[in-house]
Amino acid sequence: MSLLDTPIANLQGEPTTLGALTGGKPALLVNVASKCGLTPQYSALEKLAEDGVTVVGFPCNQFGGQEPGSSEEIAEFCSATYGVTFPLTEKIDVNGQQQHPIYRELTAAPDTKGDAGEVQWNFEKFVISSNGEVVARFRPQTAPDDPAVLDALNNAS
Repeated sequence: MSLLDTPIANLQGEPTTLGALTGGKPALLVNVASKCGLTPQYSALEKLAEDGVTVVGFPCNQFGGQEPGSSEEIAEFCSATYGVTFPLTEKIDVNGQQQHPIYRELTAAPDTKGDAGEVQWNFEKFVISSNGEVVARFRPQTAPDDPAVLDALNNAS
């Protein structure tokens, strides 16, 4: 099974796949949280989405309990605070025994220093190609609009 065929529910609880969420285009995948010091990255993510970049957010409460809300609360916060229009999935685990299968594959990819493994914190970023291959990984402190992220997106096909 391809990464793009992996089932996941959207934030409204409706079943879908990663491929349906990305529309078969290169995409930026990010684990997100509403109450994190990095939450303002939502603004840059939304700007990328408005500029035509495919962005998918994966709410996760594994880091400091910073995404405690229900799906409805997450949707309201993201819409009202940051005007988020890109798709968000159901709340998932990105590490550990309950790690979602999408993240099992994503975390096998190394970052820019060559390190693979667990997601370090909220707002870790993965660039995938249109066929679902992980082409780049960026740690949380790297801004979504960092030139290296933009280059990876532009070079993903």
